[in-house]
Amino acid sequence: MNALLHVDPTDAAPIWRQIEASVRRLVAAGALAPGAPVPSVRELARELRINPATVAKGYQRLVDAGVLAVRRGEGTFVAASPPPMGAAARDGALRDGATRLAALAITLGASRDEAVGALEAAWDAFEAARKEAGR
Repeated sequence: MNALLHVDPTDAAPIWRQIEASVRRLVAAGALAPGAPVPSVRELARELRINPATVAKGYQRLVDAGVLAVRRGEGTFVAASPPPMGAAARDGALRDGATRLAALAITLGASRDEAVGALEAAWDAFEAARKEAGR
């Protein structure tokens, strides 16, 4: 995972948020399968040359969201299944993501069709990556 996870210190997004987003992308693409271990906080912090507290915050948010699971004495792993969430919570999370995409598209001057096309292309790419990872 370490080679696939990148952070950009010049990015305006906090590094812990970049870690959270990168892990979510790796899970969505199937590059991190359910049950797969993730590097320890110290190991990832050392490799990325960042403060361990920054990695810990990103990991904790992923644990809270049900994407990662901690097994005492064993480490941190990708959760066995998507986090259980009710329809209302899932709808809210999807609305939040859609709002971010819409705001980005509008501030870039993109059309609605371009934004929908970008979403569909990303979805297709994740599905293709998951199929390939499942081989």
